[in-house]
Amino acid sequence: MSILETAKKIIEEGPICDHCMGRQFAKLSTGLTNVERGQAIKLSMVMQGDALFKDTGDDSLLEELAHSSHYARKTLKVEGKDEKCWVCMGVFDNLDVWADRAVASIGDQEYSTFLVGTKVSGLIGENEEILWSECGVTQAEQFKTEMNREVGKLISARTGKEVEFERPDIVVTLDIAEESTSIQVKSLYIQGRYRKLVRGIPQTRWPCRSCGGRGCEQCDNTGKQYPESVDELIAEDVIKATNGTDTKFHGAGREDIDALMLGTGRPFVVEALNPVIRSIDVWDLEKKINEFASGKVEVEGLKIVEKGVVEILKSSKADKVYNLKVTFKEPVSTDKLEGAISSLIGAQIHQRTPQRVAHRRADLVRKRYVHSMQLKEKTDEYAIIEVHCDGGLYVKELTSGDDGRTEPSLTGKLGVQATVSELNVVNVDI
Repeated sequence: MSILETAKKIIEEGPICDHCMGRQFAKLSTGLTNVERGQAIKLSMVMQGDALFKDTGDDSLLEELAHSSHYARKTLKVEGKDEKCWVCMGVFDNLDVWADRAVASIGDQEYSTFLVGTKVSGLIGENEEILWSECGVTQAEQFKTEMNREVGKLISARTGKEVEFERPDIVVTLDIAEESTSIQVKSLYIQGRYRKLVRGIPQTRWPCRSCGGRGCEQCDNTGKQYPESVDELIAEDVIKATNGTDTKFHGAGREDIDALMLGTGRPFVVEALNPVIRSIDVWDLEKKINEFASGKVEVEGLKIVEKGVVEILKSSKADKVYNLKVTFKEPVSTDKLEGAISSLIGAQIHQRTPQRVAHRRADLVRKRYVHSMQLKEKTDEYAIIEVHCDGGLYVKELTSGDDGRTEPSLTGKLGVQATVSELNVVNVDI
């Protein structure tokens, strides 16, 4: 079937705008807009109809074209009633309105790039399917594709911002059925390292065990198991700096609530949700966080990164260095302790999920290595032991044995129960 034969079948279905006519042939003649295609096809049909009229005196095709096309009416100066395109329901006549709505939705949001998406109404979707099946259209572009592109051009002209397909700062959604627009804002990702200087603070927010975060007598209606966390101590100033709605915290592993995080600190990324401001001063932010969390948490090396850094952070198997303060149920000589420590260096440790985390971790046997262990200090009451090991090795259980769930262990090597009374993370090697 020729282009003009297909176009005639399309015209017979009802009045159709230049946009919708042109996009039925969008895969032909690249470099043209759909409006240009639609106008060219209609003009060709009008000219063909005019030629037919002059040859035969039959003006039926000419009148049909004039009635259904504003462009044809204008070209031929034929009077007639304006009719709305039956395919798009006149949406393409209101592109400026949609662009204005989109810009209003964005408001004062700071952004450099954007992308437009369209939620097509059921009626327009059905109209397209009818047109394609009834008229044998095979070179068409979808309604939403043209809508995204044309409104995107208008937004760009109004704002001076660029369209970005991969990682736009903002996605504007046009809801055709509801005649409304909404925006989705890309999170802002800030990477750094933190040190935790006090015990008793968890890394992330913990909902109250009794109420699950709803608020109850046990948690004084806060919904929290602990009053504060590393996450929250960092989040407050990030929310202020970005004027965002909240944050998510992504750490390179975790430390126990009763552990300190010292040395070079633990790598983390804080994700600012729905940020209004993106061009933040990370040096000033670092200073404000450290002032607010003084004596509890310190951050350093803050920088803006892409989302992919979170995946790298989460998937990396970082070695850890710990300082353990260990106590013993019975007196242990220095020689015996050093011998037990020496026997664990280079050993493959088989750890069944510790009893203390079994409620939230899968019951598996994990294999990890101890790279080095060193006795740093020994008194009658305790010993300070430094352990360098694979990430994911539970060093408390490496010491205690966890009732035989960790093999080998310091307790097993000594034959005397050993327990970690204090734990400090000294280094996270990423």
